Amino acid sequence: MSSPSIPHFGVCVRNDGCEDLQLRKLYQILPDESAERNGLLRVIDDSGEDYLYPALNFIPVTLPSAVEQALAALTEGAATQ
Repeated sequence: MSSPSIPHFGVCVRNDGCEDLQLRKLYQILPDESAERNGLLRVIDDSGEDYLYPALNFIPVTLPSAVEQALAALTEGAATQ
């Protein structure tokens, strides 16, 4: 991941044993260099919390900056409700 201040997203392509993930859904990926070194990603899942999941469960996607910011704001708004 390039910058901790910029949110990143990935599409879930596997969810074996991960009840809080839906296939084909877009998830916000938070920067976590330690997790990444161990083949994991820190993801805000359907519970609204961030957890570590296998990186193989996601395909990272590049979105325009405005889209990433709007999606991150939606995720943050949902977490505060």
